[in-house]
Amino acid sequence: MSSPYRAPEETPQLPGERKRIIYKSVCLSLALLVAVAVFQRSLTPSPFLEGTPPPTPEPQDAQNPTGGHLVNPDDFWKRSKGLVTLTHAASQEPQAWDVTTSNCSANVNLTHQSWFQALEPRFQQFLLYRHCRYFPMLLNHPEKCTGDVYLLVVIKSVITQHDRREAIRQTWGREREAAGGGRGAVRTLFLLGTASKQEEQAHYQQLLAYEDRLYGDILQWDFLDSFFNLTLKEIHFLKWFDIYCPNVRFIFKGDDDVYVNPTNLLEFLADRRPQEDLFVGDVLKHAKPIRNKDNKYYIPGALYSKSNYPPYAGGGGFLMAGCLARRLHHACDTVELFPIDDVFLGMCLEVLGVYPAAHTGFKTFGISRNRNSRMNKEPCFFRSMLVVHKLLPTELLAMWGLVHSNLTCSRKLQML
Repeated sequence: MSSPYRAPEETPQLPGERKRIIYKSVCLSLALLVAVAVFQRSLTPSPFLEGTPPPTPEPQDAQNPTGGHLVNPDDFWKRSKGLVTLTHAASQEPQAWDVTTSNCSANVNLTHQSWFQALEPRFQQFLLYRHCRYFPMLLNHPEKCTGDVYLLVVIKSVITQHDRREAIRQTWGREREAAGGGRGAVRTLFLLGTASKQEEQAHYQQLLAYEDRLYGDILQWDFLDSFFNLTLKEIHFLKWFDIYCPNVRFIFKGDDDVYVNPTNLLEFLADRRPQEDLFVGDVLKHAKPIRNKDNKYYIPGALYSKSNYPPYAGGGGFLMAGCLARRLHHACDTVELFPIDDVFLGMCLEVLGVYPAAHTGFKTFGISRNRNSRMNKEPCFFRSMLVVHKLLPTELLAMWGLVHSNLTCSRKLQML
């Protein structure tokens, strides 16, 4: 049962403090640029930055590209009939990230298939390397899961969006040593790949290394950050979590352009158990694949021929139990990668027979889908939500300040 909403416990931020936060972020960005300009010639890029990277990522532990299981477009994901029961011995689990080299070649068998030749180049590229699943780690912080951790906040980001990460650190991503009620700590991590443009990789990697030395909250893997590679971010985090976080009870996972109310998240979790199959967010049911080639989420029939996707939660933000996340890692290893990350997680949940739960406090399309609606700017609505998508860093800082000011609302919204 959900508990009634209680007033937030965070310390309000005054307008002057918000200005100092923005000023600090700007100064930090300028300092990073100056530092790189001064020392760039004397710094030698790490081994993972040397040489010219291939047009697509190339990891270890790839499936055999000559095995032929990718040739049939209707054989989209590997699954035995019925639900899959996943069991594994603890002794078989790696004790640390075990992918250290990149060695993967294209599945050239596909190039002779007529259906493959008819696909757009970006989908051809995706399918040629879809069997390449895991990559080396560049930045790692296993200490984030040590001790008594109640909630792990995980945010998908890209290397160029430092301003978004800084805004989150100053607002809903602030760590705390206690979640209240003796429930342990709240820790924060950002998930990143490498810069998508080769000419920018060394420059941005040095900036990111400096940022990580300041905050120590970045997980990074050696694959290019792109829309189709968001699915890689999902499976890499789940594998990382399974290795390093045996005792974390819950996970919030979201984008770097959302507003989150941590007090409401913790209140929602207060009567939940980490052993339950909890996966909650803004759930889409009976969603159909988009066949319009001009749409960002277009999927050709050769890649997915079914008329509906399985139920899935919008990737802007969702909550899940730690025990389910560990099972989900092994379930995802039985599913072929898919270009849309939140749909892919829905496929993995389907393997387990787990259905994501819908909650009205998750608004991954805005409080109102009408972007011009005044509701999307009303702090009283934000105060009652768990997650709202989407806001720019300046909008996030401003809304956070309004919600945590002496706000008087005409009526109380019960979203929990």
